[in-house]
Amino acid sequence: MSLSQNAIEVIDATKSYGSLRATENLSFSVNKGEVFGILGPNGAGKTTTVEMLEGYRFPDSGQVRVLGLDPKKDAATLHERVGVMLQEGGLSPGLKVAEALRLYRGLYSSPDDPERLLRLVELQDSSRTLIRRLSGGQRQRLSLALALIGRPEVIFLDEPTAGMDPRARLVTWEIIRQLRTDGVTVLLTTHGMDEAESLCDRVAILDRGALVAIGSPRDLTTRADAQETRFTAQSELDLVSLAIALGIERVSLTEYQPGQYSVAAEPTPDLIARLAIWLREQNVRLGTLEAGQRSLEEVFLRLTGEGEDR
Repeated sequence: MSLSQNAIEVIDATKSYGSLRATENLSFSVNKGEVFGILGPNGAGKTTTVEMLEGYRFPDSGQVRVLGLDPKKDAATLHERVGVMLQEGGLSPGLKVAEALRLYRGLYSSPDDPERLLRLVELQDSSRTLIRRLSGGQRQRLSLALALIGRPEVIFLDEPTAGMDPRARLVTWEIIRQLRTDGVTVLLTTHGMDEAESLCDRVAILDRGALVAIGSPRDLTTRADAQETRFTAQSELDLVSLAIALGIERVSLTEYQPGQYSVAAEPTPDLIARLAIWLREQNVRLGTLEAGQRSLEEVFLRLTGEGEDR
């Protein structure tokens, strides 16, 4: 068994499909007991990366390791220690919910209790329901229970709350937080920036198969664009007059959306005071003021070229 503190290691992993380069020299690591998110637009390489870690695909060059093991060579050993929740579960529609859990239970040497897991994901009242009659959100919760049945040390979650109602979503979030408390390593992919900010200790942002940013959500948002101040007010303000009042060049001030303004200047106390005084003189009500910090979604869009599909 590896003595590494990393539960997951990706080292210069490159994977191509013909002329399409899905990942290129991709490297990152995930600590044991960490909730780690992989974010990226469609075609960024998220699925390929996770599938290499799960052992469904293999890198053309470089290495991937899970719990110090090679997902290709050590697949049988990793099976006992890893759980996988897919967005499209591939479950037999003719099985009942409880039957599916009992079936998966037989695949592990030390499985969890199916009844406990049904209660955990709040499907105890649907235990005798055929899988084909479950809603999309219910299938997601069943997939989560199936991923947990083997008591995994590492669990891969692909869009874990897709299709869930708000109550089920919160329950799933609490399960993920409890997994971290219990020392389980969680790697999740999600398009929900609020989900990533709420759950992840760190996130990796991929674009065109490359790592473009990695860090905690707080670090990524606070160090992004520290030289920018943004505010909202009524649309079509006199930007020439405002720039003069702020003591900056006109080109440093833009209305990037109606009523949404960006000042390409450090949010110093003097700048904020000048802005407030000018708005008061113009009898303009200030909506919001954001200084030196963006949301994770804004950071994501900027780093991935507005997140267009590839």
